Amino acid sequence: MEQSQYNSLFSFIWNIATDVLVYAFNKGEYKRIILPMLVLRRIDVLLEPTKDQVLQMKEQLDKSRIENQAPVLYNITGYPFYNTSKFTMKTLKSEIDPMRLKMNFIEYMNGYSKDVLDIIEKLHLRQIVDNLTEAERLGSIIEKFTSDKINLSAKPVLDEEGNVLHPALDNHTVGTMFEELLRKFNEENNVTEAGEHFTPRDYVHLLADLAIIPVADKITDSTYKVYDGACGTGGILTIAQERIRQIAKERGKNAVINIYGQELLPETYATCKADLMISGQIKSFQYTFAGDEREFIAFDSTISRDGHSGETFDFCISNPPFGTPWKEDLKKRGLKETEKAKFTDSRFSIAVGSGDNQEKICFLPDISDCQMLFLANNVSRMVDDTVLGTRIVEVHNGSSLFTGDAGSGASNLRKYIIENDLLEAIIAMPEKDFYNTCIGTYIWVVTNRKAEHRKGFVQLIDATKQCTPLRKNLGEKNCETSEVDRKVILRLLTDFKETEQSKIFPNQEFGYYKVTVERPLRLTYEKLEDIELPELKNKDDVQLLQRVVEAWRKNLGGHSVDDFALFLMLEQMKVKVPASKINLVRKYLGKRDEEAEPCRVKPTKLDSPVAVDAELRDVEQVPLLYAGGIDAFMQNEVLPYAPDAFYNADEVVVGYELSFTKYFYKPVELRPIAEITADIESIEHRLKGALEDILNV
Repeated sequence: MEQSQYNSLFSFIWNIATDVLVYAFNKGEYKRIILPMLVLRRIDVLLEPTKDQVLQMKEQLDKSRIENQAPVLYNITGYPFYNTSKFTMKTLKSEIDPMRLKMNFIEYMNGYSKDVLDIIEKLHLRQIVDNLTEAERLGSIIEKFTSDKINLSAKPVLDEEGNVLHPALDNHTVGTMFEELLRKFNEENNVTEAGEHFTPRDYVHLLADLAIIPVADKITDSTYKVYDGACGTGGILTIAQERIRQIAKERGKNAVINIYGQELLPETYATCKADLMISGQIKSFQYTFAGDEREFIAFDSTISRDGHSGETFDFCISNPPFGTPWKEDLKKRGLKETEKAKFTDSRFSIAVGSGDNQEKICFLPDISDCQMLFLANNVSRMVDDTVLGTRIVEVHNGSSLFTGDAGSGASNLRKYIIENDLLEAIIAMPEKDFYNTCIGTYIWVVTNRKAEHRKGFVQLIDATKQCTPLRKNLGEKNCETSEVDRKVILRLLTDFKETEQSKIFPNQEFGYYKVTVERPLRLTYEKLEDIELPELKNKDDVQLLQRVVEAWRKNLGGHSVDDFALFLMLEQMKVKVPASKINLVRKYLGKRDEEAEPCRVKPTKLDSPVAVDAELRDVEQVPLLYAGGIDAFMQNEVLPYAPDAFYNADEVVVGYELSFTKYFYKPVELRPIAEITADIESIEHRLKGALEDILNV
């Protein structure tokens, strides 16, 4: 469809709101009416040519008492849906009486097959019909959507001479229109949820190409499964499906591509389902796996309810929500926010080792951001017994690269992916490439079938400047990834060379040891009679401190002693200090002294480990690639400044994080001094002249 024709159609549908709904509904309600009616009319218009045949066949099937009529009716319509009511939207508009029109519309909706009924429910169309009837707008909106001035059919409208009056409306154009309408409605109401529903099509094409092009030569006469656990309106799935088919066809292969998805939002799920039904991308929404009946597009949260449990996929392509809490998923499991550790799911953890040495590594991120859960979900679905394996292409914001300390769920996931050599590349994308956010995004490319020359390495690609400006901003979006831009990014990936935009590192480059550096606790005890004892809730603690002070005054008064001497004296005086109260005495009576002997865990045992000073504790990140490891780091970077420092090797934790700034930052060149001086002198000269003019000197 030409751009001018698209613009005309878009304007017509947009103006339905201002023509029909104005004064009867708030602007915030427009999208909740227009978009569902657009979906329903799109389905309706596709069934118009076969309406009479369906009704005739329905009558025959009823007479023959055939219960399972769906396959026969599907065959007539050519789609996985039908309507057995006597009405179409065009015939409905002939009814003038509002209540009879409402009843007829309900009968019309009830005549749809089960998948369309599911769409009607999710889009709340019955409530919409009630509201439109009450506002006396139902007939008007039907009149608009069935107007001869527009064509929502997949076939062109011709005049008597065979000339095209209105071009056919393909599914991608419908998807684009739906997304643009949603964005514009949200803009009108200062809402930013457009990006929650869909990914810009230019960005989607890049994701599909990154997933498929690098392995195009491995596509064979086979069946492939494409999955998106946050599928929105389904754009990623349909574009990826078409791309694989195209590549297979170019190579003389006949590939069958099945698509699987899951979506949480009812309206978005319904739109996705309708689009897939209309496009013919899915012939049936139901399939059987391990004896269970399932839906190719599952409804509900991917995190709390896995709609495709046990399934593995050849391609996992997603733009999951980021910066979004997942506490509602905990609630669905009957858990509180503080009970995150009880959220058990095999997708979000992995067992390493065996027997008594087996350890469970958890991938659960902070409760405030769910994006890494989607990455873990995809990693758990990798195919391990094919030449192609699985390729994951997933969009994240910058926090996925570094959020989470070593040992946390997010860091553990990065560690698992990198140490198992699954991370092929991360691509930094331009800011303002999405409709509802101006932050930069990063594309993770993950695979369990790395090319031989890539094994052991990760590629970072800086594509932040690789974009084409838009003539007019679309919300926050002011640029796009054009076909030329896609080719450049793909070339950077496939060339696998060091350039200004491409950096290649060994896997270990991004790992570090988290080392807790300890210092001994060194205390002296002096002038205890001058110490003001604290008012503690536990009176026994106060009495203990008093006994210690009295014993010191009696036996050591006037003398400064170290920790060992004090507790030895207390032991000899039979002043019992329980192990749990040793720190109490040290906290309130001791004074830090760098010259004192180290305190011991067991104060009077010189062979006991030294007690650590929590106030002097420090944490160091030692790169995995640091020459000589942790001991060399301590020798070079710590001990020259703190000779008594030490660390516990059993407490060392390995973490992983990535930083684009570290590798791609270019400092601004400083101007020469002479140039700066000349500018200052010029400014001074101008100011002097201006001052003289003011003072008339």
